[in-house]
Amino acid sequence: MITLKSIIAFKLMHMTKMAALCPEATCTDVLSKIEWQTLYCRIQTTSRLPEHPPTVLQAITWLGQLGGFLNRRAEGLPGIMSLWRGYEILQENVRLFIILNNKNCG
Repeated sequence: MITLKSIIAFKLMHMTKMAALCPEATCTDVLSKIEWQTLYCRIQTTSRLPEHPPTVLQAITWLGQLGGFLNRRAEGLPGIMSLWRGYEILQENVRLFIILNNKNCG
């Protein structure tokens, strides 16, 4: 369990560093295709995906919002606890996204 949680913690720390150093890079550097698509659909409340993936800064802000980050102007980037909570919620949504988009059901 510690090993699994350490991998997730490293991924979140990497995302935070990427958002600070390269905010305009695409989020595909830190999130898988299904993760960013699910995150986009959840935050934008739409089923239509954009032509291009969002930036790392947008993705980390959205992930923080899932975890309770309020995204006020003076707050800066979300903290690691907001990202952790948001990432756990995102993983639940990814599972649901996969189930709902599975063409073999029913």
